[in-house]
Formats: sequence, structure tokens, C-alpha cells
Amino acid sequence: VIATFSRRMHVRLDDGSEVDARIKGKRLRPVCGDRVSAVPIPNEDDWLITAIAARSNELNRPNLRGGIEILAANLDQLVVVAAPEPAPDWFVVDRYIAAAEYMRVAAIVVYNKTDLGTSAASAAELADYRRAGYPVLECSATDNSGLDALGKALAAQTAIIVGQSGVGKSSLINALMGGQAQRTAAISSKSGEGR
Repeated sequence: VIATFSRRMHVRLDDGSEVDARIKGKRLRPVCGDRVSAVPIPNEDDWLITAIAARSNELNRPNLRGGIEILAANLDQLVVVAAPEPAPDWFVVDRYIAAAEYMRVAAIVVYNKTDLGTSAASAAELADYRRAGYPVLECSATDNSGLDALGKALAAQTAIIVGQSGVGKSSLINALMGGQAQRTAAISSKSGEGR
């Protein structure tokens, strides 16, 4: 599963082609990264997901009802994005790195929007992550600097890009994909966060 839209999915088949799919029944809850069994639906373009294979790992978080929401599965790496705007919340970065360690997957720290400059405090934080052994990539989705290194780090990996709202995750995806795969908007002047 490479994209989810409620009960509709986008699935990459074994031959590399991509199809839209629906879920059979109400109990199946595939997420991005799941390996699934799917069959074509006769006389339709859609396929039908009939089963989910066992997961090697899961990235999850608590939901508003006190349960657990699974965000992605079968990951090779977790890419945590921070930026000068909105102000970096390094605790959020630390939490995602801890999740990657718990899941036993690689973690990469990406500092986006370098075209806006890097404060001494942020440079010191990034140096700490490097000293701890985590790859740190500095880039800008706006001027495309550093995107080659990020593209190489993501090649042939199942990864999730995470981070605070407004740090440019969708802009990075668009820049890497060469189009407008993800909607973007300016940071809110009222809240200082992404929209």
C-alpha cells in the first residue's frame, strides 16, 4: 500500500504497476507500507484488498479515543524533518528518533528551509544528532539544495517523512517527485504553524 484515502488505497503491484483498490469487509485496516493480497474486481478498474500480511514493524500513536492509531508499517527508515520556521521543537525530533530506535529502523534528521538560514542554536542541535550517529541532511525544497542527498538516502527504502506541521514535508515530497503530489500552504500568520 503506497497511499491511503480512508477505505480506498493506492497499491503497487509486484510488477511495479500501480492500481486503486478498495478494502474487503470492515475489519481490514491497511496502512501505508502494508503488504497486502489483492485481486482485480471483474469489469472494474479497482482491485480488492483481501488480506494484510504480518507486519515487521508499525509506527503508531495514541488516538483521541484512548486507542492506538497505526500510521505506517514495514518501514526501513524514519525521516524526521525540522526547519527554522516554525521554530524547531527538538523534543518532537527526539520522540521520533526514539520511535525509530524502538522499531529498529534507521532514523535520518532533515533540516529543511536552509534558504532561511540556520541559527547557532539549531546548528548546535544538529551537531548533537550527528555526534549521536544519526545522519543529518540540510536542504531546501524552495531552492532544491541538498535534495540529491535526500533522494539518495530514500532510494529503495520504505520510509515515512514526519515532523512538526509547517516544516515543509509536503514541499520536500513535491520537490523529490518533480510535481505537486501534495497540497501545500504558507505557514499561518496567526498560529505560526502549517496549514
